[in-house]
Amino acid sequence: MRYALHAEYTKLRTLPSTGWLLLAVVALTVGVGAAAAATVSCHATGCGYDAPKLALSGVLAGQAVVALLAITAVTGEHSTGTAAVTLAAVPRRGRVLVAKAIVLAGLTGAAGTVGVLCSVLVARLLLPGNGFTAANGYPPLSLADGATLRAAAGSVLYLILIALFGLGVGTAARDAAASVGVTGGVVYVLQIAPFLVTDPDWQQALWRLSPTNAGLTIQATRNLSAYPLGPWAGLGVLAAWTTVALAIGAVLSHRRDL
Repeated sequence: MRYALHAEYTKLRTLPSTGWLLLAVVALTVGVGAAAAATVSCHATGCGYDAPKLALSGVLAGQAVVALLAITAVTGEHSTGTAAVTLAAVPRRGRVLVAKAIVLAGLTGAAGTVGVLCSVLVARLLLPGNGFTAANGYPPLSLADGATLRAAAGSVLYLILIALFGLGVGTAARDAAASVGVTGGVVYVLQIAPFLVTDPDWQQALWRLSPTNAGLTIQATRNLSAYPLGPWAGLGVLAAWTTVALAIGAVLSHRRDL
């Protein structure tokens, strides 16, 4: 496993796009969160905003990049034919997939942690100027607060799970365009699906099914009873999607010649 991990890390690290994509994860996560914190105002007690969720809103943009990184990591080998070399060096395909997942999770976690911490820091500086003050029921954002810490740590886990979902889809499809289409459909189309129906029961069912809507509940720190799922249960929905995608990818990988 050590050899496989080293090989996968070397391959991913030496891809020209890897560094730029990781930088983009940080930039989008921080930039979108900063824009939200700079434009939303709260000038009365009980204005209804969830400050940590607002600060971490850039995660919704950053997830597209981590998914693309994951898809590139696996489909690039098949488009160039280097997958045969990989399997010749490490014949056990399950081991290759596990190694890819560990390396990808580590890099995504590192970039996600930087992006999330910077987002909280920037929002802590910007929000008080827009009325998010203790007088209005919003003390300064701090990771010492349990709910804020859970939102921040959960956001990093969310990005890791999205990356692993993309890895599973990419392993199954082996084609970059198809993988992007499937991942985008699951992550973004299912997110808006609850708003396309009028029946409340269907709205709630589709919301719970959506890995994005359910998963991002981990960022919520206020009015938790208004959500169809709790924070950790919601993240569990995304984890289930990820597990299924990786399982399908592993099964299809074993059934193919390469």
